[in-house]
Amino acid sequence: MDEKVENVADGNAVQDRRDSRGDDRGRTSPVTFLRQVVAELRKVVWPTQQQLITYFFVVLVFVIAVMAIVTVLDLAFGKLVFEVFTGGTSTQ
Repeated sequence: MDEKVENVADGNAVQDRRDSRGDDRGRTSPVTFLRQVVAELRKVVWPTQQQLITYFFVVLVFVIAVMAIVTVLDLAFGKLVFEVFTGGTSTQ
């Protein structure tokens, strides 16, 4: 444990972390990386067209609802700030 503290003080913390994981293989080649990416993408369960349409409309309704809430809050706070700074008198 004391050895790790000394290494951190020496600026070798990254090297110690790599050694503690047992990962001393170096960098992955681009070809190996692409093979791993393709292998992971094959594991993905892609949604059906019907699920995609359903998800789209759920997100659309949620975004519209949040936009409406933010709009109402913006108008309310804007009116409140206007009333505070103008002394509550309107020029209409």
